[in-house]
Amino acid sequence: MGKYYEPNPPYYKEKPTKMASMRRIKIFGLLVFIAVVSLLFYTSSVRQQRNVAAGTGGDFYAKTMKGLGKQEVAEAGAGTGGKNDDDEKVAKQMAQRLKDAADKAKDNANAKAFKPDPPSQVVGKGNAAEGQGERSVAGRKKIGGDKAQEVVKEKEKDEEEEKEDVEVTTELNSILKKSPIIIFSKSYCPHSKRAKNILLEKYSIDPLPFVVELDQHPLGAKLQARLAKLTGRTTVPNVLINGVSIGGGDDVAELHAKKNLEQKVKDLGGKKIKDVKAL
Repeated sequence: MGKYYEPNPPYYKEKPTKMASMRRIKIFGLLVFIAVVSLLFYTSSVRQQRNVAAGTGGDFYAKTMKGLGKQEVAEAGAGTGGKNDDDEKVAKQMAQRLKDAADKAKDNANAKAFKPDPPSQVVGKGNAAEGQGERSVAGRKKIGGDKAQEVVKEKEKDEEEEKEDVEVTTELNSILKKSPIIIFSKSYCPHSKRAKNILLEKYSIDPLPFVVELDQHPLGAKLQARLAKLTGRTTVPNVLINGVSIGGGDDVAELHAKKNLEQKVKDLGGKKIKDVKAL
């Protein structure tokens, strides 16, 4: 008989060990894969819950419908869960209330949505309103309506009055610098003539009073209106000493008759009056 050779024992022992190691690696890898997938699902679910929680009032309808879906699932499992008829009735009532609330919220949102007015009812504001009264001619040119023209006229009038107001103020300040005593007069007025006669002929005053004939001045009417606001006197003559009105012709005549005019000029003129004496 030939010799019987036994296989090398280590050969049979190492092979099962390597196969077992490969199985463990595969199982371990599968577990890791399952853990990663589970973690991804979990984080995605948490993120969705946070987004829902952070939603505004505009998401009320979506959240309500989601709640209704959960309620339907709960009702579907009620037969196996052993709920009684009362529980089912309460659940249905709750679902109906949620649905009604969702419908109401949706209606309110639609009611509050912006609805543009018809073009005929739109009224502009500010400069836009000024163009409301325009009408088109031949489909191209536009002629301003009455309201637009009134606004333009009022604006031009205000600008003109403001310009004239500056001119009057400048002219009045220039006149007041001519002398401490200003006689606002009219060449044809007898009362003005009387006041001028007393101050210029019966007294020696240094510096001489300055006479303004309002009927001959280009801004005479406006100067008289400004003097009426400043002094309260609307007529002429209007005698000012250092910017203070002492009245008209009758007032000057009365001061002269009582011999008080000289002292009045000194008191109001102050240091600007160098000399004053009756002739």
